[in-house]
Amino acid sequence: MHIWVDADACPAVIKDILYRAAERTKIQLTLVANQSLRVPASPYIRSLRVEQGFDVADNEIVRRVAPGDLVITGDIPLAAEVLAKQGQALNPRGELYRQDTIAQKLTMRDFMDTMRSSGIHTGGPASLSQSDRKAFAAELDTILNRYQRSKPAL
Repeated sequence: MHIWVDADACPAVIKDILYRAAERTKIQLTLVANQSLRVPASPYIRSLRVEQGFDVADNEIVRRVAPGDLVITGDIPLAAEVLAKQGQALNPRGELYRQDTIAQKLTMRDFMDTMRSSGIHTGGPASLSQSDRKAFAAELDTILNRYQRSKPAL
């Protein structure tokens, strides 16, 4: 398993949780962004800078993701592409995207985009709460523990 992070919009507190998890589990973590990122010095953590542009980071993640990898993103179209490649996608609020609900989420996202483009103010998402952080950490631990148990013993 490799953990990929759509890092341009990922909150710092979520990155900190991911850094600790990568160190604890010795799982590779790559933050993909269109700007330079500072990451802790670690053999398990790195950043990958991509060119500026619409969906460049998302496209790079999709190109590199392998079945079983985990992608951290709040971007629903990216999550759908990850699921299509048999990866896992987790948003910063702790929601694991699922194959059986991703089409519905894409439809709702498109509907909200249409409303906003017609001038209706829909507001943005609420700021990340302490309970969101806890939910993210708990779901991440569940995924990583399941992965650790499934690895063959050396």
